[in-house]
Amino acid sequence: MATGTDSFQYDVCIVGTGRVGLPLGLSLCEAGLSVIGLDVDPELRETVNSGRMPFAEPGYDELVSRKLLTVTDDSSVIASSQAIVITVGTPLHTHIETDLDQIRRVLDGIGPHLREGHLVCLRSTVAPGTTDYVRRWLDRHTELVVGQSLSLAFCPERIAEGKAYEELRTLPQIVGSEDAVSGERAATLFSHLAPEVLHTDFVSAELVKLFNNIARYVHFAVANQFALVADTFDANIYEIRRLANHEYPRSHIAMPGLTAGTCLRKDFGMINEWSPYPDMLLAAWKMNEFIPTFLVQHLKKRTQLHDRRVAVLGYTFKMDTDDTRDSLAPKLVRYIDRELPTEIRISDHNLKDPIPVGEGIRNWSADDACDGVDCVFVATNHTGYDRTLRNLAERAPDTWVVDIWNVGGADRIFYQAGALMNEGQYS
Repeated sequence: MATGTDSFQYDVCIVGTGRVGLPLGLSLCEAGLSVIGLDVDPELRETVNSGRMPFAEPGYDELVSRKLLTVTDDSSVIASSQAIVITVGTPLHTHIETDLDQIRRVLDGIGPHLREGHLVCLRSTVAPGTTDYVRRWLDRHTELVVGQSLSLAFCPERIAEGKAYEELRTLPQIVGSEDAVSGERAATLFSHLAPEVLHTDFVSAELVKLFNNIARYVHFAVANQFALVADTFDANIYEIRRLANHEYPRSHIAMPGLTAGTCLRKDFGMINEWSPYPDMLLAAWKMNEFIPTFLVQHLKKRTQLHDRRVAVLGYTFKMDTDDTRDSLAPKLVRYIDRELPTEIRISDHNLKDPIPVGEGIRNWSADDACDGVDCVFVATNHTGYDRTLRNLAERAPDTWVVDIWNVGGADRIFYQAGALMNEGQYS
């Protein structure tokens, strides 16, 4: 196959420079490749082009400041890029149905600029069959032939948010292709970062990504159900977990918590779309989604929320990030609000003021949010909340705390703040 690679200005074009695409593009720049970004978001483009990260991701602030990567909205850069890596979102519709709109829009935008010698890689989480859909789209809308004049592969990202810089260089890279040339070209691209490349076909690579995420989601759902069962029997989930895991080789019970996030919460739907039957994946979704209800209802067994002041610590879906996508914290706040408290104060030091998804809701400092309230919910286990709870224990020991993440170290989900002092947690 003649590739004509000498005529390409850029090694790679990243289509969609968000939380998946931007770290990849910057890492490829650091590895010595020439990279251009393509994105429709003008605020994101201005931020990156001025040398700043548009979101928190450790390890990239200094790298983006070098301005090695420019992000544009001009899709003609596709023609001058040897490899095109697509990292746009792949959400679900309201019903259990994969939403291909963003993929279609990308294909419509890049299709006229594709030419002989291009390598196209899908990287976002996709439903089974999506890469083959792209192959058929290319066959219909271009004169190019996958495996001959064009290469196509699915190369899933499997990084954890907050660990992209490390994991892009340490995790094996799966490459799904249906022909040897596409597989080899995709492997060559990602070998600039990954220590190992593993080859398979389209659908197997798609399922690897989905299975990785769904397995974690189900694992956390079991932990959350154990927490609910333990509290129903007035037992301590943290003590049970510690005893069950200690020197036991055949299972590991995870910590309970608010389990959500765009990488976990939707992926079960990409499998269940193809099955009409109830299964453990749907049950895991129901269990994880129930946790905000559990926290509110089981606190009400101990104290009331009506006409009380409540603080919620954390609003993002994950520890020490600024990502609110699919966070369960807003759902928790809505359930608290149903109890008609006199006030709900929200604090998340990783977010700007006001809370961005809260329609102008004030973002309190953690200590101010807890000052004079009757109850504190720890919705996210951000660094520093242990000190906040220690201060609360000293100032207002009777304040109820709902701490499913065990941030305070009380080894209880529901307790009054003074328990931290009484049990010598903070001596």
